[in-house]
Amino acid sequence: MKLLIFADLHLDAPFTWLGRDAGRRRRQVVRDALGRIVDLAGELGVGALLCGGDLYEHDRFSADTAEFVRACFARLHPLPVYVAPGNHDWLGPQSLYRAVEWSPNVHLFASNRLAPVTLEEGLTLWGAAHLAPANTDDFLHGFRVDRGGVHLALFHGSERGGLAAQGSGKVPHAPFAAEEIAAAGLDHAFVGHYHFPRDAGRHTYPGSPVHLSFADVGERGVVIAEIGGDGGVVRERRRVSASEAHDLTVDLTGCASQQDVRDRLASAIGGLQGLVRVTLAGELGSQVDLRLGDLESRPPGIEALLVRVGDLRVAYDFASIAREPTVRGQFVRDVLDAPDLSAQRRARVLVTGLRALEGRDDLEVL
Repeated sequence: MKLLIFADLHLDAPFTWLGRDAGRRRRQVVRDALGRIVDLAGELGVGALLCGGDLYEHDRFSADTAEFVRACFARLHPLPVYVAPGNHDWLGPQSLYRAVEWSPNVHLFASNRLAPVTLEEGLTLWGAAHLAPANTDDFLHGFRVDRGGVHLALFHGSERGGLAAQGSGKVPHAPFAAEEIAAAGLDHAFVGHYHFPRDAGRHTYPGSPVHLSFADVGERGVVIAEIGGDGGVVRERRRVSASEAHDLTVDLTGCASQQDVRDRLASAIGGLQGLVRVTLAGELGSQVDLRLGDLESRPPGIEALLVRVGDLRVAYDFASIAREPTVRGQFVRDVLDAPDLSAQRRARVLVTGLRALEGRDDLEVL
């Protein structure tokens, strides 16, 4: 049987770090991804669509979002849709899941213990739900399949070992150990929570289908899984969003004017689409009047452009200035002679002071 699995879409995520307009555009990108997921399930003729939780944001969803999700899943009828709510879309009295009259093809796992549904003869899917936003226990603890055939699981949780040790910055929810899957008699588990795609012998994290932050750049999509009669799983990943996230460092060394900086930036981001964050680095001529806000105009195809300062240095010759019989020469001598200043702190003080003495207010680039 062929299945399409996704998780961690986070409809209605605030994206406050993008600002109001770009955040609104990003929320639409997320919606578009769900539409594409549903279309892809129909195009491929999969046996079922599986969602491993965090479909939406419980504290922010609207009636509009509820109707949108209902209509998307109804479009697939009679193809079955199975949803295992996570910690962000936890199943409670006020959840989106309770506010919708679902089409007959939609099945919500509604218990915090793994419960079975039959996908086809000899193939069972076990699913469970988060019933609160936190403190959900290990779904696999004490669980054991009670029938023959091939057994799959669908839930939202944190694998504690190998993959988790790579570091995700995610708070653990429903933590489990990978070895519990086989011990429970399960052939494979499809799990939500980690936004990075992760494949292991007996479990799969599809990852978020859309980039949700610059911390998770890289390939994103959904998983197409072919389930063999022996319980083996062959996985394929498909992109479902044209919008990507790009995190670039642009070296400004040699730029002698603001226009040079603009040209260097335009060259670096040319042809990109989606979210772009640029970190400025290198050595900048001291005469350059650089203000970050002037660089963040959004070119065509770019959903949002964020520019920040990284290891960017201003090319003042402090030794030469220190020899000047001027106020700024005295300032530099005083700072160079000041005790208990780190090299980085000393450089920041020098650049800020020199620019202030020049009557400039573009002090954000240090």
